Amino acid sequence: MKTLGILGGMSPESTVSYYLAINRAVNQHLGGNASAKLMISSVDFAEIVQCQKSGDWQKAGEILAEHAKSLEQTGVDGILLATNTMHKVAKQIIDSISVPFLHILDCVANRIKQQNLTKVALLGTAFTMSDNFYRDGLAERGITAIVPEIETQQEIHRIIFEELCVGKILPQSKAFYLKTIENLTALGAEGVILGCTEIGLLINQEDSALPFFDTAQLHSEMAVDFILDR
Repeated sequence: MKTLGILGGMSPESTVSYYLAINRAVNQHLGGNASAKLMISSVDFAEIVQCQKSGDWQKAGEILAEHAKSLEQTGVDGILLATNTMHKVAKQIIDSISVPFLHILDCVANRIKQQNLTKVALLGTAFTMSDNFYRDGLAERGITAIVPEIETQQEIHRIIFEELCVGKILPQSKAFYLKTIENLTALGAEGVILGCTEIGLLINQEDSALPFFDTAQLHSEMAVDFILDR
């Protein structure tokens, strides 16, 4: 079994979901009392959020790169960044380490292509939806992402930070997300990327006829494959 380092805390809510999903899958595969060998470096999310708000992505990347280097020094075999938005600084992290980096866009794009889809709705933070890093990364992998209008993006973003990141699950917010998905379906979306690791706390596959691509779940599955070397 390999040891995986997790850059977490962005938010703690999503990091918990990664931890549980990875350990449950490893136990299901190996049986008994088996669990995953994990090292978690959990950042102060407030510090990262401040970098996001001020547009200081260089500093955010430096913070995460330092945490990644610390994880590598503990002897981990690979590193996973347990968040979508901060993959904007993935290159800084990758350049700071010598062990493999498990990129979230690889597992998401692979699963979408397995279902023979090419055009999907993308929900996430405002940074993920409006910045080019995520959509361009998908395009490089053969996937076209469509996003809501700016006002809708802002409300999706607000719900993530003010509610989901602090454990609030409200029915009116769920209804807003599902209405947004309906609107994007009318624009040709064939599936939906839950492009923020907290969104799966609010909506799930049972809520829509379109296939959902829960990035936290897919990333966790990628982590399990790495840990079990399969």
